[in-house]
Amino acid sequence: MNAVFNVPAIDSVDGIEEAIRKFSGNVGFEESDQYFIGLAAREVIVNAIKHGNAFDPAKKTEVRLVQGNDFLMIEVQDEGPGFLLENVPNPLHEENLNRRSGRGLAMAKSFMDEVSVEQLQHTGTLVRLLKRLPPQVESNATR
Repeated sequence: MNAVFNVPAIDSVDGIEEAIRKFSGNVGFEESDQYFIGLAAREVIVNAIKHGNAFDPAKKTEVRLVQGNDFLMIEVQDEGPGFLLENVPNPLHEENLNRRSGRGLAMAKSFMDEVSVEQLQHTGTLVRLLKRLPPQVESNATR
């Protein structure tokens, strides 16, 4: 089971987040995990629209959901100039504590098992979020 969503604008994010929560529930995640998976994806999607595509309606933001045997993967792709994960300021450093933004990737990293960023050959960035199924769900899924 896989799904692909195009996110035309920031006001579409609520619906996409809800679809991601439902998808993660169908994969086998508990309700609390569904919430945090949805929140992690939401933060990355908003970043893609805001920072990657600079709110340009001509640029696309695509979200892909992939169910593996023992994981859920969420890919968020934009058409922006890209960034390096190591250059994103740490929101826990003293100089960043009072900033009103800049916590989305840190939240995604804390909720998900893996977060990676890939610069695409032409223009764009692909952020990949991976969450492994809990062992009891994984063993039930393979039966």
